[in-house]
Amino acid sequence: MPTIAIDYTPAYEQGGGIGRLTRELIAALGRRPDENQYRLFVAGAQRTQLPLAPAPRFAWCPTPITPVNLARLWYRLGLPLPVETFTGGVDLYHATDFTLPPTLPGTRTLLTVHDLSFVRVPETASPRLKAYLDAVVPRSCRRADHILADSQATKDDLVELYQLPADKITVLLSGVDARFKPVADPQLRAAVREKYNLGQQPYIFAIGTVQPRKNYGRLIEALAHLRALGHDVTLVIAGGKGWLEDPIYQALDKLRLREQVRFIGFADDADLPTLYSEARCLAFPSLYEGFGLPILEAMACGTPVITSHVSSMPEAAGDAALLISPTDVDAITAALEQVVSDEHLRLSLIERGYTQAARFTWDTSAQQLQSVYATLCTSK
Repeated sequence: MPTIAIDYTPAYEQGGGIGRLTRELIAALGRRPDENQYRLFVAGAQRTQLPLAPAPRFAWCPTPITPVNLARLWYRLGLPLPVETFTGGVDLYHATDFTLPPTLPGTRTLLTVHDLSFVRVPETASPRLKAYLDAVVPRSCRRADHILADSQATKDDLVELYQLPADKITVLLSGVDARFKPVADPQLRAAVREKYNLGQQPYIFAIGTVQPRKNYGRLIEALAHLRALGHDVTLVIAGGKGWLEDPIYQALDKLRLREQVRFIGFADDADLPTLYSEARCLAFPSLYEGFGLPILEAMACGTPVITSHVSSMPEAAGDAALLISPTDVDAITAALEQVVSDEHLRLSLIERGYTQAARFTWDTSAQQLQSVYATLCTSK
């Protein structure tokens, strides 16, 4: 019976993005029949701060050493402190967030690389974070026995940019939790609007950390054009503060849209289905994504989607979204106008969206992950 350690740190410290992906995947793994024993490693945590484990075969392995300090020890100072110091001896260690720590000889290793945005669109990355990832991620990829990529686009980037063999990489797609479905309850919808101070106007919804890669500057320009065409809609952006965000706020002042663009910060997971359901559409015009889970979540909630035709986003969108060039403000504006005003198109996108979202489940993702674990453990 193999013992597998999984880095749960991003799920513990990050509300959205990689954190939510990791939480959902491990929760689905806990629901599946399995004879493996799992140890969930959490940096920067005390045991008393952690919730119940996903299933009896899961055990917490926390350390109060923060992720930042561990990174300094492992990657800056090169301290050969094996992660098994915290997890105990294991057959396989799964690093879930780009970097692989030192392990004992004989421990098999699996590394998840979510995207290579810091290579593909370097101007959108924090310079300090980019320098760190440029140094550590290629080395981690070379050391790992196997790699998981969030999409075929990410796998292709790993092969092209890092010259990794394709057979070393498995694409593990995300899923959509069953809680993402249309919210019809008018009282709940009104309560969520009040909670986030959204007013009564129809709104376009965007979600993701406030940072250049999300392309909010051009989306705000498109909103200005849309309103100039007579469409009285606002833009609601859910996401924590990131980096290099000043030009985004400057665009608001230049276009005089401070009252029409609402930054609501990180939205509670429980409120997301309602926020999607209330929106006229999801606008997701990112410059690059490792996968683009909000695309599917919006579709599952019956919300039309506009997204970019680059990197992984067409994989998530299929034929159920309007695809645009993320650098073309006129194209973003035209797509927004179509989806806001053309009811026949809206209904078509909604129906196709339900079908597309139904193709992605966390149970399927967890089943595939179990298969990767089994292959690595039996080849030890």
